[in-house]
Amino acid sequence: MNPPASHEHERLVMLLARLLGPYADAAGLELTGAVAIGDPDDYRAPDLALHRPGAAEQWHPTAALVVEVVSPNDETWAKLPFYGAHRVDELVILDPQPRRVHWRALVGGEYRSVEQSQLIDVGPTGVAKRIDRL
Repeated sequence: MNPPASHEHERLVMLLARLLGPYADAAGLELTGAVAIGDPDDYRAPDLALHRPGAAEQWHPTAALVVEVVSPNDETWAKLPFYGAHRVDELVILDPQPRRVHWRALVGGEYRSVEQSQLIDVGPTGVAKRIDRL
């Protein structure tokens, strides 16, 4: 079993949930915590996810958007090929040390940096500014 996340990690996850929640609601997406993307034999559980309505299974084949908060020695960046194979539309990666928000969209089978989400009305700059104020 993996050790639990640190207090700071979970504090940042909750901040992101509070920030992204209204945008998800406005876009008709459902915000969840760590749910499984994939299947019982091969899955990842992002810190947060946005789903299209009706995605109520334990094993979600995909998500509209997943959020990962980088922890020391974790494998966040190594998860991108997995999420791409499962057609997750967008990824948000918060790296707390430099307080940087990376936003990636799946384009032609690979993730590319974007300045604005195609799913919700915000992007990395807006999220980074709001996190810095909280």
